[in-house]
Order: sequence, then C-alpha cells, then structure tokens
Amino acid sequence: MPTLTLPGYPRIGQDRELKRATERYWKDPSLEGELLSIARDLRERHWRRQVELGIDLVAVGDFSFYDTMLDASVLFGCVPDRYRALGRPDSLAVYFAMARGTKDLAALEMTKWFDTNYHYIVPEIDGRFELHAENLLAQVREARSLKLRPKPVVPGPYTFLKLAKLAPGLALEDALERIAPIYGELIARLAGEGVEWVALDEPALVLDDPPPADALRRAYDTMGSGAGNLRILLQTYFEDLGTNREFALSLPVGGIGLDLIRGPRQWELLVPDGGLPSDWIVVAGVVDGRNVWRSDLADLLERLSMVQGRLGERLWIGPSCSLLHLPYTVAAEMNLDPEVRDWICFAEERLLELSILKRGLAGGRAAIEAELAINRKILDARQRSERFQDSAVRQRQSKLDESDYTRAPFEERRAVQRVELGLPLLPTTTIGSFPQTVELRSIRNRYRSGKIRRNEYQNFIDASIGEVIRVQEQIGLDVLVHGEFERSDMVEYFAEQMHGMLATSNGWVQSYGTRYVRPPLIYGDVSRPKAMTVRESALAQSLTKKPVKGMLTGPVTILNWSFPHTGLTREEIATQIALALRDETVDLEAAGIRIIQIDEPAFREGLPLRASGRSPYLRWAVRAFRLASSGVRPSTQIHSHMCYSDFNEIIDSIAAMDADVISIENSRSAGELLHAFDRFQYPRGIGPGIYDVHSERVPPVAEMVDLIHRSGRILPRDLLWVNPDCGLKTRRDEEALPSLRNMVAAARQVRASWSGS
Repeated sequence: MPTLTLPGYPRIGQDRELKRATERYWKDPSLEGELLSIARDLRERHWRRQVELGIDLVAVGDFSFYDTMLDASVLFGCVPDRYRALGRPDSLAVYFAMARGTKDLAALEMTKWFDTNYHYIVPEIDGRFELHAENLLAQVREARSLKLRPKPVVPGPYTFLKLAKLAPGLALEDALERIAPIYGELIARLAGEGVEWVALDEPALVLDDPPPADALRRAYDTMGSGAGNLRILLQTYFEDLGTNREFALSLPVGGIGLDLIRGPRQWELLVPDGGLPSDWIVVAGVVDGRNVWRSDLADLLERLSMVQGRLGERLWIGPSCSLLHLPYTVAAEMNLDPEVRDWICFAEERLLELSILKRGLAGGRAAIEAELAINRKILDARQRSERFQDSAVRQRQSKLDESDYTRAPFEERRAVQRVELGLPLLPTTTIGSFPQTVELRSIRNRYRSGKIRRNEYQNFIDASIGEVIRVQEQIGLDVLVHGEFERSDMVEYFAEQMHGMLATSNGWVQSYGTRYVRPPLIYGDVSRPKAMTVRESALAQSLTKKPVKGMLTGPVTILNWSFPHTGLTREEIATQIALALRDETVDLEAAGIRIIQIDEPAFREGLPLRASGRSPYLRWAVRAFRLASSGVRPSTQIHSHMCYSDFNEIIDSIAAMDADVISIENSRSAGELLHAFDRFQYPRGIGPGIYDVHSERVPPVAEMVDLIHRSGRILPRDLLWVNPDCGLKTRRDEEALPSLRNMVAAARQVRASWSGS
C-alpha cells in the first residue's frame, strides 16, 4: 500500500480557536499558558484527524502561531538585535514583536508567499546563526507520544535565504555555507529523536533563477552528514522545476515532492528513464492544495497505477502543496447551495480523495468502484449544470472593443480633476476601511443569524458612517472614506451580491497572523444584478463637502482571492468581473461620487512564477482593470491600491492600468519600494504608504515627515499623496486615530515647507 503524506495542514482551528487565543494573549501576556495549551490541543486534533483519513506520516512544524518563515527565523537564531532585549530569542514576546512590532519597535517586513494570498514575515539575515530547536523537538515528541510517525517540515536553506533580506555585503553563497552546519545540527537532533524523514521545503527551486549550484550542493552535503538513518525529502510546489530540474535531481537527498497540478509536465519524471534517481521516493502531489473543485479520481488512479508499476513502494502520494491554502471541511458548510456544495473539496475532503486513491492503488479499481461511481456522477452533473453559463454575460463579452478599455489622456483628466476636486498639495486620505469594533462584529453576526432585522442593522451601519465622516473631518483628512462597516471582507462582500459567486460560512483560510479570509467560490458566469456599494457611498458623501471615495475591489483581486471554476480561462472570468464592476463605477458616478478606488492588492500576486507566463497574464490583468475603470467621465478620479508585493518588475504594467492615483505599501520596507519608481518615471499620482497599519505602534510625526521627504526626492511632488499603507480594519481606534492625526500633521508640515520653497 503506498505511503500517504502531506506538506502541511490548516492550523487556525476549525472554529478559529488559534485566532481567539492569540488575540487574548496579545491583550494579556499572562495568558501564555492558555495559548500554548490550545496550540497543543490543535496539533493533536489535526494529527489524529489526518491519521483517521489515511495519512501515514504526519507533518510536524507546519503549525505556527503566525508564520512558518518567522518560525524558521527563530529556529536558526535569525533574531535582529533590536528585539533581543525583550526576552529569549525563542520566546513568544520576541516572536510576536518581530511579527507585529511593539509601541517602540517596527515589525519585520511582510510580503506575499510566492503567488498566494498567504503573507510571510521576511527574515533579516546578518550571517550569524544559532539553533533554537526545542519548540520543534517538543512537537516531534508530542507526535511520538501519540504513537504517530512525525515528518518534520522546515523551510529549506535555499528558499529561506533567497526570500530573506541579507545584510549588505553578505552573499547568498556565504550565507548558505554558514547556515548549513546549523541545519546539520538540527537534522542530527531529529535523527536522535527517531525521525525517519524530514521535509525541507524548497519552492524557490521552481523559480526561473538558477540556484548557486555548488554552494547549495555543498550545503546539502553538510546538512546530511550526521543524518544517520534519517532521510531528507526535497519538497517542491507551485510550479514545475523547469530548468532547475537536473540540479534538483542531483542533490544528496532521499526523495522529492512534486506539484503535479501546477507542474503537470513533471509526470514525465515518473515514467521509465524519466530521470528520477533509482533510490529516491517521490511524493506525487496529485490533488489540488490551492483550489476546491473535485478531482477526477478515475483518471488519477489510471495514471498512478502505471507509475506504481515502475516505482512500487517508492511512489508516495499527497496534495500538490500544503493544505494551509484550503478551509478545513465542506461538512461545516450546511448553508451552502447544495448543488455547488457537492462539487467542492476542502482540506479534509482532499485527504479523503487521497485515501480513496491509496486504497485503489493497493487493491485495484474494484476496491474503490463505488467511490469512483459517485465521483463520476458529481463531475458529470457539474459539467451539465445550467448554472455554469449565462448567455447574456457571454454575449456582452463578445461585443467588447478597444473603446471599452480606454479613457481620455491623463493630462486632460488631471486638469479637469484639479478644478473639480480642489485638493491641496500632498492630499491626505486613507486606504478605505476603518477599525471594526467588537460591537460592529456582534451586530453583524446577530443580523446574519436572524436575531435582529435589516433596518436595525442598517441603522447601525448608517450611524457608524456618520461618525467616521465626523472623525475624518476633525482629523483634517482631505479625501474621506465611508469606513466599509458593512463589509466583513473586501472580496466576500462582492461575492455575496454577484451572480455566479458564492460565499461560505466557515471557509476560513489564513492570510497572515490572525487575519483569516473566506475565499468565495466562482462557480459560473459572473454578473451584477443590482448596485452593491452606491447607497453607503452616497450617504457618506451627503454628510460632507469633502470628496468621499467610492470603494471597490478590483477584478483581478476578486479572481485571485477566490476559488475560480475551471470551465473558463482566468482571463475570461476576470473580464466578466470587470464588466460587473464597470456597471458599479458608472452608478457611483451618477450618485455624485467623484473619486472611485478600485483596489488591486492581488495584482502582483497572480503573476506566474515563471517568466514565460508573465506577459500574457499582465496583458489581461491590465485590461481587466481598464475595463472596470473606463466607463466614467474624465472628471471622475480613479484610484487603486496595492500592498505587500515587489513592484519592480511590473511597474510598467502598473502604469498601463491608467489609474489616476495608486497607493502602495512602503512603510515596512523602509521606503525600498520607492526604488522601483526611481528607475521608472511613474506618470501619474502615487501615495506611498507612510506608516504600517499592521502594527500597534503609533509612528511619530518626524518619522512620517522623513518618509514624505524621501518620497518627494524620487516622485513628482505635485503628484504625491499621503496615506497609510493599507486599510485600518484590523486596528483599534486608539491606534488608528492618533496615527492619522500624526500623518495629517506630517503632511501639513511638509506641505508648508514645499510651498515656501
């Protein structure tokens, strides 16, 4: 019978237990014992459930209080000196300070994990490494005490260092040489615990960049020198190994994990003379760890049976990547449309698929004939469903021409908008959302559960909008927002109102830390039956003479932060969403909204990992944004927001989106993103975020003044905006409002100095 394993599992708790315990600890550090106890309970629950569903080797080390790259920073002693005064390098106080900052210390930088919506904390590497393995070893012992077979999962040295910030003058090759003995010490200690396999995650090997081959091979030689009977599994995912395939297959390890969903060409490695070393095991990642639509089990069984005939027990099976990117179980979705519910698999259902395949490989097709029949019936029903297609939407798509993607030239728009809006130099604004209080969440939950009526809920939202307009005017912001109190999530809110999309009740997925989202399901053609945001925006605008931004989530972000069906291309789905948003922008403009922000934080995220796929993606992603934004008059100002991404390689595409103003994350990276705009003369308005909203720290005026001045040395002053780096939804008023007051004071100070000069 083939071995079944996985790179990782959701860790937040099916009822979000980890979120609640962590946030209680943040408020009261004396509750550390409670947090650690809940973490142990979650790990045990997850391991036992995995074994019940057929897993042979359970992943250990995939659990994290915040992020596994941050865990690796602690594991290998990569704790910057500025945090060490807070406690032991492996203490929770230091750990969360690195993740979130403190009142006095800024957090480490945060950015997207490859092309996912998961964020990781970027390690800072100064070349000093030391092992702090007790937390990981304790988890190994926990698993062994439960009579389980643990497979520790750790970021591999190449991926860890490549995605880190290396100190000036520290070369990657040098860092590899220094960290390899520390990995070797860890592996030796794991071997001493009786561990059979350790998985080193090396997704960086699927990128186009060739690794430093000699240095990395030496590092793996060093790491394995004290491994004894323990074997190393080289785990890759998110793409094909491509040009790095030959190198990867030459490393001194015992096996490899392959993503056969996003890298289907890698099936050829599993045929005779495919290049796989004769003593390696291979973990075939055959069910999708990043999307939810059911697998074709009969097809997979046929392909795997042929591979098994060659590899025998060296064939293992698993998901394409960690199941971190999926919710726990469809069983929790009792309110989901029954027809669509049958079509999907979350993490537990993915393991059930693997368990069926495992039994089929052990006992032949006859052993799972009933399950195959059910699977085929569901796949056929989905294919025949009339809910897939909307002829009106497809007809509208077919009639699009270039005029639908084009606005008047920017300088013409700018002149009209200058008169229409009357904004000062360095206009101040926020990204959109304001803090969502416990009271607001309680009211929303009571409304959704039917405990209060629609009018009571709407009255509360309206009152919140009125209060936030008053507060913004008191602070002195130039362009206001309505606060987004009616929205639990920036994608889910729109999914709930569009045809062809469904929101889940409990489909939580971790985005970063304790920030969880529920990606909607795009199950068919997408359209907008009625206005979605006009009422709240118009109400806010009626309460002030200052311009209020209409707030929309862009088509590319809605697509990338959902689980899209596979019946259309991603370009076709993005176009449908863009048409729905285009209708919304026209309605907002008709309601008197003069500035409309179409957020695209996931624009960079969807960029293919390999260069060969990037140009087509950027072409249709830009066109989707332009389609959504080009239905309004020149006098209506279009904004967009992007965050936590490297913009350097796509800056020309961002310019091609033709937004009048963009705002970007800039504070956590200490202004480094501005270098992209130093090399590329961005032709329109831009607001580099000048403080980090993901930290409780209130930045002083002088610090913001410095960032504005730094921005003004690179960007045209008359096109510069001042704003936070992201929405304020997750902050508290006592953090957000003082920060905004300081931001406005900083803008006024710089404005006065620039006006005088």
